[in-house]
Amino acid sequence: MENHFFVFVHSLLRYGVLLTVTAAGLLHLRGWLAQKALLNGDRAISVWALILCHVQLVIGIILYALNWNSYYHMSGSVGRFWRIEHPAAMVIAIALVTFGRASSKRAKDERTKQKRIAIYYLIALVLILWAIPWPFREIGHGRGWI
Repeated sequence: MENHFFVFVHSLLRYGVLLTVTAAGLLHLRGWLAQKALLNGDRAISVWALILCHVQLVIGIILYALNWNSYYHMSGSVGRFWRIEHPAAMVIAIALVTFGRASSKRAKDERTKQKRIAIYYLIALVLILWAIPWPFREIGHGRGWI
């Protein structure tokens, strides 16, 4: 029932999301703490993180729709994870990234812009890392790294 192409793309894209959200969060954190302006290339990473998060969300929604019947029949912690925890945490994380980027654009000074992206992106990163079914977790056992 699973569409293997979408699963592969969704699994592979997670590394792009993790890389860009981490890089943007840390670059803006460094800029905020050091009180230095960022280069346009550094700012572009936060935009790429936002884009990749939204692409990942669309693919995730497609997968959720394609696999709804199998999620519906799962029970216990595995069913709860796939029906509620994973999608809810990821939607919240992507909302944090989106809000962080949007609120930074409205900020007047450079330090506030960097602070908002750093805080929202790094909180989103923690949620994303928690909600990924990693192979070393019980929920991701046997799934592989891609």
